[in-house]
Amino acid sequence: MNLFERDIAVDMGTSSTLLFEQGKGVVAREPTVVAVDKFSGRILKIGQDAQKMLGRTPANIVAIHPINAGVISDYEITAQMLRELVSRITSFSLFKPCILACVPSSITGVEERAVIDAAIEAGARKVYLLETAVATAMGAGVDISKADGHMIIDIGGGTTEIAIVSAGGVVECESIKIAGASFDESIVRFIKQKYDMLIGLSTAEELKRSIGCVIQRPDVGYEEIKGRDLANGLPKTVQVSSTELIEAFVEPMNHILEAIHTVLERTPPQLVGDLDKNGIIMSGGGSLIYGIDRLIERSTGIRTVVVDDAVSCAAYGAGKMLMHLDDLQDGMMNFYRKRQLKG
Repeated sequence: MNLFERDIAVDMGTSSTLLFEQGKGVVAREPTVVAVDKFSGRILKIGQDAQKMLGRTPANIVAIHPINAGVISDYEITAQMLRELVSRITSFSLFKPCILACVPSSITGVEERAVIDAAIEAGARKVYLLETAVATAMGAGVDISKADGHMIIDIGGGTTEIAIVSAGGVVECESIKIAGASFDESIVRFIKQKYDMLIGLSTAEELKRSIGCVIQRPDVGYEEIKGRDLANGLPKTVQVSSTELIEAFVEPMNHILEAIHTVLERTPPQLVGDLDKNGIIMSGGGSLIYGIDRLIERSTGIRTVVVDDAVSCAAYGAGKMLMHLDDLQDGMMNFYRKRQLKG
């Protein structure tokens, strides 16, 4: 590798975008939010700065989430956001970087092309794509080259990816649009039904992080939240317990468990045997909800562990793959898209 080259791995998620620079580690971690002037279409702020503007700006400034359910929903905004983030890193570099982007296993050809085009527009010399499940496995320290089955469950902001990884590729996968944001929405609905009070999604997210759980905690947690009384429109404050949130999370959790069992049913028997030995690896911000690993272990009978840095795991795994870009034949194709090649 040339001394001036700075190859970059990008994990663009619905909630946050992480950039990993070769030799440096994770150099950028920003919310996937862009503040745009509605009339001129000009981007005003991205990431953390844009998030701070939410709900505190004039009507002409809108917040856009350019990644929806793990794929690009607004191409122009994504390209501009990526260009801004990449330029922060490569401003002193003489060469354009290669960009390795993490993508969902269920991505379509059109969505794949959008990621490649956005990365090229952001200043990439060449673009490589890597399935998020493979990146997560690598980030968790799994030797993906072995013909040994590992189940990866990545609960992000917009999607939950469940995949069986073996021999360097994804053997079986399922992607559902039930993830971190679904838990927030469930809290909003629950508070509305039980307390006749309306709260914002940011309040729901704070509640999820502080006392959210899917199984009973040893000590019941309590949190005071503020919202609007639906009866009279006045401010209202209620105290919510962690036990109540178990009830609120039943629906999204059942969808995730259902998807896990679907993948297990479709997995070849010899790989199911490997899972019994290797266990289930969990990553993504949603995996940090208290008790989610134990509930999955209870439901499947397979040992389940959450990786150390659940939010950055895929970015670190993709960063490891930057060392092997020279071995790749075709950068414009997902590394291990064996299923599509067979089709």
